[in-house]
Amino acid sequence: MKAFAVIALLAALPAWAYELSELPNLDVPRIRAENALWVENPLEEQFVSAKTVVVARLEGPGRIEMMHFAMPGALKLGREAILRIYWDDAEEPSVNCPLVDFFCDPAGQFESVETVVLNKRRGFNCYFPMPYRKSARVEVAYDGELPPGQELQSKMPCYSYVMYRTLESLPLSTGYFHANWHQESLPLGRAEYIALDTQGKGKFIGWSVTIRKPGAPAYMVDMNEMFYVDGEGTPSVEFQGIEDAFGFSWGFPETESEFLVSGYRKYFQGAAAYKFFLNDAIPFEQSLRVTIDFAKNENETVKAMVGDEGYYHELSSVCYWYQAPASPVSALPSLEDRQPAPDDNPAWPHEEVLPSAEELRSQGTKFYMLCGRPEKEVIHAEEGYALGKVDGYSYAGWPGRVYHTRASQRVLAIELEVPPSSQGILRLYIADPDHFMGGRKQEIRVGGKSVGVFDDFQEGKWIETPVDATMTQGGTIRIEAENLRTQGNAVISIVEWREQ
Repeated sequence: MKAFAVIALLAALPAWAYELSELPNLDVPRIRAENALWVENPLEEQFVSAKTVVVARLEGPGRIEMMHFAMPGALKLGREAILRIYWDDAEEPSVNCPLVDFFCDPAGQFESVETVVLNKRRGFNCYFPMPYRKSARVEVAYDGELPPGQELQSKMPCYSYVMYRTLESLPLSTGYFHANWHQESLPLGRAEYIALDTQGKGKFIGWSVTIRKPGAPAYMVDMNEMFYVDGEGTPSVEFQGIEDAFGFSWGFPETESEFLVSGYRKYFQGAAAYKFFLNDAIPFEQSLRVTIDFAKNENETVKAMVGDEGYYHELSSVCYWYQAPASPVSALPSLEDRQPAPDDNPAWPHEEVLPSAEELRSQGTKFYMLCGRPEKEVIHAEEGYALGKVDGYSYAGWPGRVYHTRASQRVLAIELEVPPSSQGILRLYIADPDHFMGGRKQEIRVGGKSVGVFDDFQEGKWIETPVDATMTQGGTIRIEAENLRTQGNAVISIVEWREQ
């Protein structure tokens, strides 16, 4: 095989597809390495003297074959380190990402990453082929408060090398490698998440995506992933469910799964997933727009629920694609705005406001339980009142202020301990904001007596029933919600006991 034919073949193939039969071929272009960041390199190539370091400055035509960034010790790197790559003397980068996110390690949460083209374990390694015609400039920047010096040097990648080949020419059809990061909090169903919107001729080859509802263990996966090619109004590629777009089904699995081409990891209380489109890469001639949103045929109740102002999701993504000509990607927001939202407020983006003990006492409340609330369900219990047995699971992923519930597919049972022969008013709050399985229908019983059958309570409903001394002789009172549908579940979100 002629040398130029080998070059053309390798330029056209993704890293994973190099044929092993070609390994014995000796007629290949020479490969070189550019080193930086380590103490053996010039000071201007270390973080002791600059907050932005050019780790490779290459003359073309050529192709970067791999990149390596080493980490000092057990250092945990976040989104303060930025990877930028410029093609053909461009003033703006075509790769602009937090370094950790570029390597499928969103916000630096994972100790290791194992994919066909990117991996991490005490160092980062990239195997995307990156051709260039005139030049390539690879730089790592620190976006934080530390000045250049030894402290900064100890907190950033401590060594790098970039492996590249010098070529005689590149085929006219060769594209430039691009990658861009984005993060946004939004009410899906009312606003779409735009992962990529680019103009030119190119080929989409992969992405990594995170999805979470900060503060809550539940998050939506029903969204569709849509690829609008060349300005089309209806996407020619659409995946119906975010987990399906990354190779899974019925939500992401309980156990993490890292495969070579696709995989999933737990990300805070949400999910991080990646997929590389190798043999199924998505070409475009003029433009490509990639979005995550609910499609027009999605259940309207689900769309209305997730579009609620109190039901924001936070998504982040890195898209990888080839394109010609090389184009600038969007600028990154500030370091503060790149951070994941705090995970300590289940009512996010609102603050959770709990009634005070003084407020509850003023209205005669002896016991107050926010069923299914993480951390602490019973927020007020006076002497003699306590939560006994509960038969039902917790859920904390609804929109709005009452985002929590206890539920059961058959009979949800909550037993309260109260002073023997006490009497009062039992107040129960039930809600059906997700209209689960077409809407809930349940019978409520207190102390074995039916309070009523309830359905159509999507907006939430308070139920009040008196409890007399004969019902609490044994010092307990049993509350039951029985599911009357063949599917779905029964729910109770708030239990309150008030003196009569």
